[in-house]
Amino acid sequence: MAHSTRYLVTGGAGFLGINLCRALLARGADVRSLDIAPFDYPERDRVDAVRGDIRDTAAVDAALRDVDVVVHCAAALPRAPVADVLSTNIAGTRIVLERALAHRVDRVIFISSTSVYGIPDHVPLIETDPLQGVGAYGEAKVEGEAICAQFRARGLTVPILRAKTFVGPERLGVFELLYDWAYDGRNFPLLGSGANRYQLLDVEDLCDVIVLCATRDRALVDATFNVGAREFGTMRDNVQTVLDRAGHGKRAIALPAGPAIALLELLERMRISPLYPWIYRTAAHDSFVSIERLERALGFTPRHSNRAALTRNYDWYALHRDEYRGKTGDTHRVPWKKGALNIAKRLF
Repeated sequence: MAHSTRYLVTGGAGFLGINLCRALLARGADVRSLDIAPFDYPERDRVDAVRGDIRDTAAVDAALRDVDVVVHCAAALPRAPVADVLSTNIAGTRIVLERALAHRVDRVIFISSTSVYGIPDHVPLIETDPLQGVGAYGEAKVEGEAICAQFRARGLTVPILRAKTFVGPERLGVFELLYDWAYDGRNFPLLGSGANRYQLLDVEDLCDVIVLCATRDRALVDATFNVGAREFGTMRDNVQTVLDRAGHGKRAIALPAGPAIALLELLERMRISPLYPWIYRTAAHDSFVSIERLERALGFTPRHSNRAALTRNYDWYALHRDEYRGKTGDTHRVPWKKGALNIAKRLF
């Protein structure tokens, strides 16, 4: 009798990680997580949770035992120290791929980001566009993809998924700023008019794409795919969707982009704002990718619009916000320390 496919999810305790673990469990898979953070979810009795760092070869080797498919989600996020971003996202990725090849796993799915394209100078972005990551995180994702290409040349199947910013249950981080203001009945500022089209992605759709890349023929999936919502509107639409869901009659308020960005840059340098350049330099630009390759090759069209994804995430936040009171950190799973933005909130 054939055994269930065993998956290793690196970064399994993170926002994408836990959503993916749940999706795989629902499909009857055996799931193992490797993460430096504890796996403190209700599913912990159903997931083989290994505590370890992807930069530790021994930990990676132990986690790869009897694994069929690796989904490499682990990454140091942009607010982490630059040294950690580079060592985790570059050196750690190389270790995962090197050891996966040695263990003869079927394939490694690499979760990249549309940040590899830099600040868009045209839309839609396609997979063959030049790569020019912004900041250490974007640059490390570009280098991570280059390492994946090296291992493809050595015979390993490595689907690369360039995901737009994704939201859904367990997502906090920068989105918690919007959800918090909306919940408390505040207006919310936009950088510029908000008329720029800005694509997001529901984490459920991303998990579905990952499963396709894990189960379809190797030759079909051994490629690079953009992943984003099929239906999306403007940045103003995104913000107003959440404000409307909160039900206080509040509005998205346009601010002059240039002065607002200059102020955010100053606050960041003073270390009293959680927002980093990738957020405030792209928020006023059109930002969307073509998903034609994904639809054509895998026959998959994302089911959730921006509005549906944001509504689903806000509803989860409203139910769980008290669980995170007083907790802050640098990941997508917790609120960020708001600093000067708490003062700004009073003005809206």
